[in-house]
Amino acid sequence: MGYQLAREAFSEIFESIKKKYDIWAPVRKEGEGTFSEIDVIRYDKIEDLDEIEWEKRSDYSFKESLLKIRETIFYFTEDETIVPKEQEKDLLIFLRSCEMHALKRLDEMYLKSGKEDFYYARMRKKAKFILMGCKESCETGFCVSMGTNKSENYDAYLKLKNNRVCLDVSDEELKKYFKGMPEAEVLPEFVQANLEKVELPKHLSKESAKLPIWEEYGARCIGCGRCNFVCPTCTCFTMQDIFYKDNEKAGERRRVWASCQVDKYDTIAGGHEFRTKKADKVRFKVLHKIYHYEKRFGYPMCVGCGRCDNVCPEYISYSNLINRLSKEEKRNEE
Repeated sequence: MGYQLAREAFSEIFESIKKKYDIWAPVRKEGEGTFSEIDVIRYDKIEDLDEIEWEKRSDYSFKESLLKIRETIFYFTEDETIVPKEQEKDLLIFLRSCEMHALKRLDEMYLKSGKEDFYYARMRKKAKFILMGCKESCETGFCVSMGTNKSENYDAYLKLKNNRVCLDVSDEELKKYFKGMPEAEVLPEFVQANLEKVELPKHLSKESAKLPIWEEYGARCIGCGRCNFVCPTCTCFTMQDIFYKDNEKAGERRRVWASCQVDKYDTIAGGHEFRTKKADKVRFKVLHKIYHYEKRFGYPMCVGCGRCDNVCPEYISYSNLINRLSKEEKRNEE
C-alpha cells in the first residue's frame, strides 16, 4: 500500500515510530574518513530523515546494525555466566536492494546453516527493513550482473520527492502508523545498468586453484582485511576473553569481527595454519564468494555492492579479478 505525505505530516508519524524502534540508516560522518578532510558514510542511529545520506552508497554496510563489531556474548565470574539482556527497542533499518539480498545471505548462514545463532536470531527477530531506491549506479557496484539490483521482500520502501515523503508499505504493523493517510501508487527505483559489469565463471575446474592470477593478486595484497570488514556478507569472527582488573576471575567473552585475509586468522591448536601465503588467502576468499557458497546454497555469496574495490589500499579490483578468472576458464575449455 502506497502513501504520499507532506514532510510535516510524516514527521509526526516518525516521532511515534521512534518510540518503538531504533532507526538505523547510512549517515555522512564529516572528517572521519582516512584523513581529516575526507568524509565517511556508515550506519548509525538517526532521529530525522535529513540525517540520511540518500545519494551515495555507504562505505560500510548495514551489517553493524545487526551484528556489533564487538559483541559481549556473556559475562562470567567464578561461579556463573550471564547472557546480556537483549535491547528493548525493535530495529528499523534502511537498506538498498543489494543489501536486502545480503540480508538473505546472513540469514542463510546464521539461521539455517546448522544450529541457529542465538545472538543474531534475537536481533533479527526485532528488525524490519526499509528499502532505499537507487536512481543511478554507484561507481564500482555490479549488482545488475549479480541479479541483486531489484528487491521485493522489504517491509517498506521510502523516498523523498521535493517536500513530500513517498512510501510503499507491506508490513502490517507499519501500516498502522499510516491509517487514514492519503493513498497513492509508489514504485521503488531500481538501477537498470552498472558502469561495472562482471561475468561469473560458469564451470570452475579444480585447475582454477592453480592459476597464476592468485600469485599475482597475492603479491599485491597486504592482508589488512578491509575488504572483509566492509563486505555485507562476510561473517568471520574471533573470540576474546576480557578479564577485569579489580577481579581477575571475572570478565566477559566477546565476539569480534575478523578477516580470513589477516595473518594467523586460521591458526589452530599446535600452531598449524591452513593458508600462510597471501595468494592462498585471496583465492580462498574469492572462490568462497562465487563458487563454494553457491555450490552449497544455490546462489553466489557476493551481491555486487563494490565496496571491496573502493576500500582496498592496494587498488585490487575484485570485479576485475572475477572477469579475469572467467576468461582463464574459457581459455582452458578451448
